[in-house]
Amino acid sequence: MDISALILSILGLCVFEIVSSLDNAVVNADVLSTMSAKWRKWFLVWGIFFGVFLVRGLLPWLIVWISNPALGPVGALTASFSNDPRVAASLEASSPILLVGGGLFLIFLFFHWLFLEQKNFGLVLEKQISRQGAWFYPVVSVILAVVIWLAIKKDPMMAFAASLGASAFFITHGFKEHAARVELEMKDNKDMSDISKLIYLEILDATFSIDGVIGAFAFTMSVPIIIIGNGLGAIVVRELTLRGVDRIRNYPFLKNGAMYSIFFLGIVMLADSFGVHVPHYFAPLITFGVIGFFLRKSILFQKRSQKAV
Repeated sequence: MDISALILSILGLCVFEIVSSLDNAVVNADVLSTMSAKWRKWFLVWGIFFGVFLVRGLLPWLIVWISNPALGPVGALTASFSNDPRVAASLEASSPILLVGGGLFLIFLFFHWLFLEQKNFGLVLEKQISRQGAWFYPVVSVILAVVIWLAIKKDPMMAFAASLGASAFFITHGFKEHAARVELEMKDNKDMSDISKLIYLEILDATFSIDGVIGAFAFTMSVPIIIIGNGLGAIVVRELTLRGVDRIRNYPFLKNGAMYSIFFLGIVMLADSFGVHVPHYFAPLITFGVIGFFLRKSILFQKRSQKAV
């Protein structure tokens, strides 16, 4: 990878991590507002080590290991940071297994948002589709069935990985649903200690980071680049959490941009897993384009709102 491609991938990963973590930043800010200054500072300083370096460093290695179980945990760790062409060729050969599972995970994530989650309607069809929430389950079921049917013909392990991607979505979604209930309980429970809240925030951050790490493999298969790009984005999100979360709320359509980026990255990963050549610059450029479109839409909405007042 030349230097321009390297920079483009890191910037794309950083932007994607930021916008895909906006919900997490808002939740964190709400909980942090009930904590003392000491523990808010702890969250920023030591929390960065845990959330950025530990979680976002371990997850890519874990995904590589799951995709290449024959390597073992130590072998997967060595392979993730190796420059050996033979190791790179081995990882590239197993990449369809990783990409098909990750692609399905992201597509399920997008359709769940589109059909079932509350949102600011950025496009005309979003409002109409959100009224048909029950169709989420038939849509993702058909997508899963088609992908597994196509994958079986190519490699049975790809079909198994597709089922794992769907399972991973429902597992992490369950954790997020539980986290939302816990957040409501925290607001009502004034006796909960700051340490308990801190532990909750770190677990929640780890759950939300899965989306960004899986999506990162649409940009590159290089674990060091993923760690750098996602790590920089996560640090920015931590800063926004403490200093600028109110500004995030002034851009109501950024979440839409994140979700459409997730959809396109999921498509890229699925296409790549079935042998369709996707240029390395496509994922960063589509991310910049989609997020830029919804950022501009948010700015125009904000200006209209200010004129109305």
